[in-house]
Amino acid sequence: MRSITALLPVLVALLTVNTQAQAQEDQLPSPPAGKAWKLVWQDEFDGDTLDATKWDVPDHKRRDGWWSPKAVALDGDGHLVISTLKDGDRYLDACVRTLGKFEHAHGYYVARIKLQKQPGHWSAFWLYHPSVGKIGEEGRDGTEIDIMEKPWRDDRVQHALHWDGYGAEHKSEGKVASVPGVMEGWHTFALLWTADEYVFFVDGKETWRTSAGGVCQVPLYIKLSDEIGEWGGDITKAVLPDRFLVDYVRVYDLIDTP
Repeated sequence: MRSITALLPVLVALLTVNTQAQAQEDQLPSPPAGKAWKLVWQDEFDGDTLDATKWDVPDHKRRDGWWSPKAVALDGDGHLVISTLKDGDRYLDACVRTLGKFEHAHGYYVARIKLQKQPGHWSAFWLYHPSVGKIGEEGRDGTEIDIMEKPWRDDRVQHALHWDGYGAEHKSEGKVASVPGVMEGWHTFALLWTADEYVFFVDGKETWRTSAGGVCQVPLYIKLSDEIGEWGGDITKAVLPDRFLVDYVRVYDLIDTP
């Protein structure tokens, strides 16, 4: 018992150092006076099986493809792999989501991603909840927050907000940011979501700041997905399989400092 007790300060110190290293890697914005960032949820995609306590994997038709668990894997090197592939006469891609497992309002959301290469499909890192379909409170009662969408194979990155459903009352605002070199290597895509505004970042640099829709005040869940459709180009011209990789997803909250 004494040896375990003696080790506790060391373990706490190691955990603190690890959290500080993650925060530095994620290039979090400077917290307001009297506040600090706390890591509240994460997946580093270690091991060889997706953590079912954190992620749900839907299996259904989506746009011009089919979201399938067959297109989801971990590569054993700490990465989530979402593939786009041909399966008989249909195309498969995938979505993983924290629906029913982690839903959260406000905070700093960040994912480190290596993008796909081929035309005809696009990757996305976004927040969602069915309450997006509610009409009457603008985006305050539910907003789809697209932290990153990548339909183009150039330096452009799409940020977007959608609220008041997807029918006649649908409203949206977006920003196309230019990020030189984004198609090569790893990049972080992040959102600072407060009660008053959204701030988007790529590689720690602010790319869009807005309060469109009045700012969502309800919990949303995380989605990492690939979609097949004309927005991404002609899928018949793609050399498949193609894939995008996710190194980690992390969520931080602001807390009071002692």
